[in-house]
Amino acid sequence: MKRILLLFILLFILSCKKNLPNSTKDELAIVDQKDLLKQKVKVDHQIRKVKKAVIVPKLDGKMNDPIWKEAIWYGFDQRWLGAPYTFNDFFGRYKVVWTPEALYVLVEIKDDVLYDQNKDPLSLWWDDDCVEIFIDADNSGGDHQYSNNAFAYHVALDGNVVDLDEQKKPLLYNSHVSSKRITNGDVSVWEFEIIVYDNTYTEGKVNDPMILKKDQKLGFAIAYNDNDGSKERENFIGSVFIPGEEKNLGWINADIFGTIILEE
Repeated sequence: MKRILLLFILLFILSCKKNLPNSTKDELAIVDQKDLLKQKVKVDHQIRKVKKAVIVPKLDGKMNDPIWKEAIWYGFDQRWLGAPYTFNDFFGRYKVVWTPEALYVLVEIKDDVLYDQNKDPLSLWWDDDCVEIFIDADNSGGDHQYSNNAFAYHVALDGNVVDLDEQKKPLLYNSHVSSKRITNGDVSVWEFEIIVYDNTYTEGKVNDPMILKKDQKLGFAIAYNDNDGSKERENFIGSVFIPGEEKNLGWINADIFGTIILEE
């Protein structure tokens, strides 16, 4: 009798499972997929609108281009590495504008000592004074340490541009970023022209740069490596707040980049 009762219960359970509507099972699958996708999508933060330049800024290390008078100053105000510093030691601010062909960045840095100890541009480039510009062409975020999902361009005092390639080796990207710096006393004005490439970029092949358009989103951050004469950099000061104790993440994870939106 007990066996018959158990068999009846088992058949009832199997019958209920078979009668589950297909739509219910599909909905459960869709929810799971959406949850999975959410984990892979960058959360936009520090969202800033960037003006279009009708007249292309001239790379002369000056601030007199018409568009620079319209653009907003933003600060290097996040200490990513190093001890607290004084205003006399460092102060930095920047502006960003765009044309269909490139991003343009104006940077003003107050730094009492400009230090370039490594003459080989591919040796310990991060320990010299340099501006570091982070670009994620599709604002997708994610790992880019040894890929072209995003770029971390280190622009040295002599204008050389370094990032790590897909072979985990430092490489000059001077064709991606052009710059001009003029220094008066302890204040340097830098102007940058950045040709934007997406994640299909492959070193050694013909690559088409991205044509920038209105309403396009890009991942963006900027930082300054400051060294007043030490063996290693003394400070790393960025433009984006990074939560947690570990803040030297820009060269690894594009999720920490802010988001800029191109407007006319």
